Amino acid sequence: MKKYLLLLVVFMHVSILYAQNSYDKIKFQLDSLLNDDYFKSCNIAIDAYNLTNEKQIYGKNEKLLMRPASNQKVLTTATALQFLGGDYKFATSIYYTGKINDDVLEGDVYFVGGFDPDFSINDLSVLVGKLKNSGITKIKGKIYADISAGDSLFWGEGWMWDDDPSSDFPSLTPLVINDNCVYAAFKPSKLKDKPIVELIPSTKYANLINNAITDTITENFDIVRNWVVRGNDFKAIGKLNINESPDTFKINIFDGNAYFMTLAIEEMNKQGIKTQESFEYKIIPQDAIKIYTIERAFKDVIDNLNKQSDNLSAEMTLRAIALQYFGKPATPKNGVKLIDSLITLAGLNPKNYRLADGSGVSYYNLISAEMLNAVVKYMYQNNSTGFRMLYNSFPIGGIDGTLRGRMKEGNCYNNVHAKTGTLSGVSTLTGYLTAKNGALISFSILTQNFVGSSRTVRNYQDKICEILSNLE
Repeated sequence: MKKYLLLLVVFMHVSILYAQNSYDKIKFQLDSLLNDDYFKSCNIAIDAYNLTNEKQIYGKNEKLLMRPASNQKVLTTATALQFLGGDYKFATSIYYTGKINDDVLEGDVYFVGGFDPDFSINDLSVLVGKLKNSGITKIKGKIYADISAGDSLFWGEGWMWDDDPSSDFPSLTPLVINDNCVYAAFKPSKLKDKPIVELIPSTKYANLINNAITDTITENFDIVRNWVVRGNDFKAIGKLNINESPDTFKINIFDGNAYFMTLAIEEMNKQGIKTQESFEYKIIPQDAIKIYTIERAFKDVIDNLNKQSDNLSAEMTLRAIALQYFGKPATPKNGVKLIDSLITLAGLNPKNYRLADGSGVSYYNLISAEMLNAVVKYMYQNNSTGFRMLYNSFPIGGIDGTLRGRMKEGNCYNNVHAKTGTLSGVSTLTGYLTAKNGALISFSILTQNFVGSSRTVRNYQDKICEILSNLE
């Protein structure tokens, strides 16, 4: 018996030493990697934690305040999962007032926005179809947009003015349609003729001017919007090679609410409902009658939000959080109050950080690797349903989303589940991975103040994840 106990003690002692040596080995490897001359001018912060054994693995500059870029979406989605849940419904509705006499509505029609980031023109067709199915083929009253769910700010605090008209920086409105963007499809035609260009969807809200030429080379070809004057004239310019394959640009539009309403009136005309060609803004009266509501659950939004790093989805989610807890009008600042609450639950002081938006586009955001890791740790330890949805929504190394082209081999392949983030001079990665010994590791890597391609920084991030995955 004594011999057995002695062997057990020896075995436990060896196991502890082996585990400790594994942690020391990882620390040595990470310290050596970060001793590279590249980091003499570039800031990096790392926080890594063994969730299975509840032990800190590595920390470097983990309290340093840095810009999160799209790692801000980790906070937004975790907050939504914690305080809204995956079953929360975004809603876009159509109502009417007055009476229907035969097929004529002696009253008004209201479209009510609820921040649905994935509402499409097909959804709009369904809404208008429900209006027609109610027996209405003519509207004598007015067409209104109820956008009272949100405030008047259509651009994020701290967003860069010259990011417009990229589709990554859409108009932030309660009535969203087609990502508040148009697609510009183009292909070459005959030599020296204008290339064939069309806007999708075709609408009078967007005007196309084609000044491009089909040539033997592609030179300065582009399709641009007159965003400086906040207009919706789109211009094709430059030369397009006659052998160029057909392609499509995605470009944002100015004023998503007006875009939605213009398409709504055009859809009514298309479905044979006679109405006036203009709209106004008005809060829906209490006696209005609902015709139909299109709902979309947050659990059906979160994958696109994180895997494709969709800024519109993140900003609409932040406003949905604010709407649920503070009512109309939903503001980003009220949404941030709930993110602060999650930070508090995770054991940190939200006053130590600055949060400005839900997507990470803002250059005002300042957070730490310690705080990001604390949040993903909290979700794992305290919200099993939310953790699973968060984990599954993150891009998977070498498989999908913004990690599809990275981590194509080694332990990180089909292992790392993490949110990427990119701004000029900023690259971040936060999420989870499974180590060789089966332990689940949470981590956050923030990097900023570098010049040139972010590929170099991403390669370092991938190496860090590979080292962490070797924990034994």
